[in-house]
Amino acid sequence: MNVRSEHDLLGDRDVPAEAYWGVHSLRARENFPITGMPISAYPHLIEALAAVKEAAALANEELGLLEPVKAGAIVEACREIRRGKLHDQFVVDVIQGGAGTSTNMNANEVVANRALELLGHAKGEYVFLHPNEHVNLGQSTNDVYPTAVKVATVFAVRGLLDAMSVLEEAFAGKAVEFRDVLKMGRTQLQDAVPMTLGQEFSAYAVMLDEDRSRLAEAVELVHEINLGATAIGTGLNAPPGYAEAARRHLADITGLPLVTAANLVEATQDCGAFVQMSGVLKRIAVKLSKVCNDLRLLSSGPRAGLNEINLPPVQAGSSIMPGKVNPVIPEVVNQVAFEVIGNDVTITMAAEAGQLQLNAFEPTILHSLSESITHLRAACLTLAERCVVGITANTEALRAAVENSIGLVTALNPYIGYSAATDIAREALATGRGVAELVLEKGLLPPDRLAAVLRPEVLAGHSAGVGADDVGPL
Repeated sequence: MNVRSEHDLLGDRDVPAEAYWGVHSLRARENFPITGMPISAYPHLIEALAAVKEAAALANEELGLLEPVKAGAIVEACREIRRGKLHDQFVVDVIQGGAGTSTNMNANEVVANRALELLGHAKGEYVFLHPNEHVNLGQSTNDVYPTAVKVATVFAVRGLLDAMSVLEEAFAGKAVEFRDVLKMGRTQLQDAVPMTLGQEFSAYAVMLDEDRSRLAEAVELVHEINLGATAIGTGLNAPPGYAEAARRHLADITGLPLVTAANLVEATQDCGAFVQMSGVLKRIAVKLSKVCNDLRLLSSGPRAGLNEINLPPVQAGSSIMPGKVNPVIPEVVNQVAFEVIGNDVTITMAAEAGQLQLNAFEPTILHSLSESITHLRAACLTLAERCVVGITANTEALRAAVENSIGLVTALNPYIGYSAATDIAREALATGRGVAELVLEKGLLPPDRLAAVLRPEVLAGHSAGVGADDVGPL
């Protein structure tokens, strides 16, 4: 293998000649064989790192600190990376010691070596353009890394918001489709009162709409950055005006309304925005998992379960039981939810473990947060496209369950009284007879009045403004 020799604090090492990464990345690969997942697994992060390096180069050129030729080469290298090139050269593991220094140096080396090529030099000829002295000029890992993580998070969250909207629309569509399908509502898994299947699905749509709003609120906090803070927030080695110039260029590059934190010492050590974001992601996961639990329960059977709805069959369910079809799509979403809830614990502990002027554990925050966002996005799209849009209702079974349920007596309370309704319920349970049959037999209501009370639009219509007043006085 052709190699080139590079030098760092610990000495000389041979690096593959064709690699755009260098000695710092080489040592990081050796030191952190943790997940087997390189940072290139998160394209948003790579693009964000390139955007930060580009913004820094433009700011340094503007302030007269970087020669225009070198700045131009750095900027062009960063733009190539943002267009998707050289992502395979970001090779360090996502989980690493050093507060993200290995990730920052991986970016510095890739940008420097590509810029060297653009200037007509060979990779590793750092005398002409150096990863630290030029690409990292005016920067520290402590401001580059969290800024890049925040930019990457904003773009990843946009994808999640879009996916949640797709799922919300799928549930809303089913709410309309099932608006006239009467069924029994349940509390504590016991028969409660009638409702429509459309009402049940509309609740799922509203849940998602509420969570999209909370997520949009949480991501606003992530627009505050500490670029220009350098090592601990004092701005050491960054000239006056650098922080604002870098922020302005980064905002132009990304199209994001980024703001510089009012106190850079605080911003360099504080991970509160990530904790809040993770908490919202956990909220989304908890509610999605609850919805998937409902879908599995409502579709259970088909002969020995509730069998109220049919989930679209997407694969055979058993290697031993012919004809069995499992609710695999809700099941996979459940598992994503469990992962997100676990990631929230990891993010919480990582944020808490920061000491003094820096949190050294942002790599695991990045990893956990990125997993939660990307997996939730995939789960929402999968649930919408592979499950919800294909759900059908077992209308007759639902109607029969309503007619056979003692839950009907609740609707009769205003007309026959609680005591009489209780007696009817007790007798219906003991004999297996229907509520309506017993009410007529005992002469508690005439047939036309009973029919009016038990109209589907009355039984399930309160949310639409239909109720007891619509059946007229006794």
